[in-house]
Amino acid sequence: MSPVEVGTATERTTPPARVRGAFGRLLASELRLVLGRRRNVVLLVGLALVPMLLGTVLLVTRDTAVGAGGPPFLDRVTGNGLFLVLAALVACLPLLLPLVVGVVAGDAVAGEAQAGTLRYLLLVPVPRTRLLAVKALGVLVFAACAVAAVALSGLVTGAAYFGVGEVTLLSGDTVSTAEGLARTAGIVAYVGLSLTGLVAVGLFFSTLTEVPVAATAATVVVAIVSGVLDALPQLSAVHGALLTHHWLDVGELLRTQVDVGVLGEGLAVQAAWAAVFGALAWSRFTAADVSC
Repeated sequence: MSPVEVGTATERTTPPARVRGAFGRLLASELRLVLGRRRNVVLLVGLALVPMLLGTVLLVTRDTAVGAGGPPFLDRVTGNGLFLVLAALVACLPLLLPLVVGVVAGDAVAGEAQAGTLRYLLLVPVPRTRLLAVKALGVLVFAACAVAAVALSGLVTGAAYFGVGEVTLLSGDTVSTAEGLARTAGIVAYVGLSLTGLVAVGLFFSTLTEVPVAATAATVVVAIVSGVLDALPQLSAVHGALLTHHWLDVGELLRTQVDVGVLGEGLAVQAAWAAVFGALAWSRFTAADVSC
């Protein structure tokens, strides 16, 4: 082999040198893509409309028993606008938030493959592990924005319609407005963290197909099936490990003495789902033959 051929072979086998700031630029590009896509903006606006619609209905029917039998905290909204944040989040958790997160998570890798841009991203070259991490962070940021859209809309609408004051906890004790806001912020953070497992599930399905709709549907089905299984008392032995079982533990933050163990258990379940499906997504993505 001639010296020229040896040099050429060496260049082909030598991994590209790490460029400082490359991960940050790739993440910034991904966030612009995710948060700037018109479809995703429409999804966020749609979520923000839910508390507005809910608050308007409660305002018009405040003299009736409309809150009876509805989502938790609904009957408390007219007395304190902060509870509109909680009622809206609980109302969106079973379907709307999983659907919105599933759409973006399912599109993360499958959308690139369908559009034919995934192969070019890998030819830049970008290590597959880094690219998958950026995709995961992009979906996590969007999930946080989705929860924030519901919470901020609920806070503004609730304050405008019903005012914000001292908060009566589930135990009957009353705390200051500042503490009520802090507890509400904790609830919003817990709901956001409760979606991390679903993000990992969606990312895994997104690596299995080139059809984003299929990945989205599979992700939402997992959330729905988890909810159905959680409603069956015969399966109480496995309820604690289900993806959605701890989603409504947010009420713990409205007790006088918050049981940190309950919240920690819910977050641990999400961490386990995220670890398992994140590993599956990494294994699939790093070994897959990208030909489109």
